Amino acid sequence: MALRLSPHMTIMQNAAHKAAKRLLRDFNEVEQLQVSVKGPGDFVSQADLRAEASLREDLNKARPGYAFLMEESGASGSDNWTWRWVIDPLDGTSNFLHGIPHWAISIGLERRLQDGTTETAASLIYAPTVAEMFWAEKGIGAYLNERRLRVSARRNLTEAVFATGIPFAAVAPANRLAFARTLGSLMPQVAGIRRFGAAALDLAWVAAGRYDGYWELGLKPWDSNAGLLIVREAGGYATDPQGHDPRDTGNIVAANPTMHPILTAAVLDGMQAAGLATG
Repeated sequence: MALRLSPHMTIMQNAAHKAAKRLLRDFNEVEQLQVSVKGPGDFVSQADLRAEASLREDLNKARPGYAFLMEESGASGSDNWTWRWVIDPLDGTSNFLHGIPHWAISIGLERRLQDGTTETAASLIYAPTVAEMFWAEKGIGAYLNERRLRVSARRNLTEAVFATGIPFAAVAPANRLAFARTLGSLMPQVAGIRRFGAAALDLAWVAAGRYDGYWELGLKPWDSNAGLLIVREAGGYATDPQGHDPRDTGNIVAANPTMHPILTAAVLDGMQAAGLATG
């Protein structure tokens, strides 16, 4: 029996499917895209912009009072928003532009509570090339298409596979040093470490049990907002290395309950070695 989606999730999935159709057409013609360079290793293409415009149009039509935080166009709408869409229209742009079929649309829906704090109420990460829709709503659980997700149950570090994001040219030297220290510490102890180039999918794959954990420093809100909720609703932990909200710091450690403290300790050690504040 098909799952019955909430109104919010129905709107989100419909918008993602529509944007994905154009992205897939562009992906098949990637050599013809006009690309402008935003910075080292950070590209924006016509595909990003068209997907973002499509998502904005459909979501705004369905929920006209909601604010937006989008990778390409930034924040818009009321500063006193109650609901806000947090969107990366194309996570894994470099993969996309190189013809690598590992990229996704990421949509998170935040709400502001009465005490002024915010939480992510619903989220999705859609990988069009493999038709995988990862989604979650707070208190409802996490799903891949119609299958309920749970994080892995692995407890032995020697069997664990972790994911990460390898720093590139634009990343601050201290973050590169912290990464190198953490990587050097973990490599001799684990079954493998992967870098596939799409943070949203890294988080989704932790929720699906494909990875046992994931860490990265310096992410933007649209990179991680949706994935954090999906991991938590799948029974995992997703914090920054100090145990705080990753949306505030951009630093993330996500893993199953056994691996989370182990991975956190390794990331903190790397940050301390690089002189990054860990208090």
